Amino acid sequence: MKVLLVGSGGREHAIAWKLSKSKNLDKLFIAPGNPGMIKYGTTVDIDVNDTAALVDFAANNDIGLVVVGPEDPLANGLVDACESAGIKAFGPSAAAARLEADKGFAKKIMKENSIPTAEGRVFDNYPDAKSYIASRDESVVVKAAGLAKGKGVHVCDEPSEAINIAEKIMCENIYGDAGRTIVVEEKLIGQEASILALVDGRTIYVLESSQDHKPVGEGDTGLNTGGMGAYSPTPLVNENMLDQITREVLVPVVDGMNRCGSPFRGVLYAGIMVTQAGPRVLEFNVRFGDPETQPVLMRLKTDLLEVMLAVCEGRLDKMTLDWDRRPAVCVVMSSGGYPGSYEKGKEITGVENAMELDDVMVFHAGTKIENGKLVTAGGRVLGVTAMGDTLKEAQKRAYEAVDLITFEGAYCRRDIGSKALK
Repeated sequence: MKVLLVGSGGREHAIAWKLSKSKNLDKLFIAPGNPGMIKYGTTVDIDVNDTAALVDFAANNDIGLVVVGPEDPLANGLVDACESAGIKAFGPSAAAARLEADKGFAKKIMKENSIPTAEGRVFDNYPDAKSYIASRDESVVVKAAGLAKGKGVHVCDEPSEAINIAEKIMCENIYGDAGRTIVVEEKLIGQEASILALVDGRTIYVLESSQDHKPVGEGDTGLNTGGMGAYSPTPLVNENMLDQITREVLVPVVDGMNRCGSPFRGVLYAGIMVTQAGPRVLEFNVRFGDPETQPVLMRLKTDLLEVMLAVCEGRLDKMTLDWDRRPAVCVVMSSGGYPGSYEKGKEITGVENAMELDDVMVFHAGTKIENGKLVTAGGRVLGVTAMGDTLKEAQKRAYEAVDLITFEGAYCRRDIGSKALK
């Protein structure tokens, strides 16, 4: 089978690497891809949001399956367009993708289906948002309701800070159209866990747990990012907790989407805050998480293409996934200044040396080739991922690999996985 993978980040590099191992794969095309993916498939210069060009390419190249990595093309209806053209596509419809693309819609679904989450309200104008925030005495979280590349969430300890953020989002348009509507929520206290599940509309298959590290600074300080690293599995989620999350979160949301006429197929990601009162949903995403995908797929032993086809064909109930029991750790190397402004075009060296280490993969997230050299091209540059017999060993190996890679301004958190070790 010929497969078209859409995307260019670390998540898509990990998916391309895993798909390339499938016995059922004839040829892999990647649009637009990145330099790290070249060894696994043929890159195609088509933007992820050029729906018509992607569908035309798939139709003209006998593509048997389109795998959509990022959230934007899902929200824009790429899966719908593929299926209208008679092409199988892995991912949710645009209507189902609203779970991530519209946090107001997600809040409505959670309320209607009694899914545990933070108390919150949705606002489409700044004066009302300001009045509501000013009436609150406790810390609040202000979120851009649309897609903001993981950066649209602000935890505010003081009402004045939250009012200022709401003004920047709604009046100064720091997130563009993504901030036309905002969600204001109570601040939940606890640790976060990422729960990813495959869904074929009826069957839910929960993947191995992981824990992301969103804040840019060590000890979970500083601005939120798209993710500075992750590890899998997390001891935060034991078997009883996972059963509770499945029963109280995953089953109700899948059932709710069916009832509202938008059945969900693809990867459903529940960002969970584990509080003293139990698990609470922070957000839903409708695709593999980044960087959670890197350590999770490092541990997956089952043929990923076979799994994706089972989701598309409604036979997920026939699948059993096999996992490497060893833990995996992914450390994101970012450009200096990220998630704020940063420079691009810095030469990267040492990637091949790092990949010579046992059980290490270096996934490209923001790189390109310039004048024959590998250079930085984004905020998150590389996802250095390693496995080990223990979490401590996986962490040690990941940082050994990180230390072999250099580029000007390179930054990473040095505590990825340390919460579990404590």
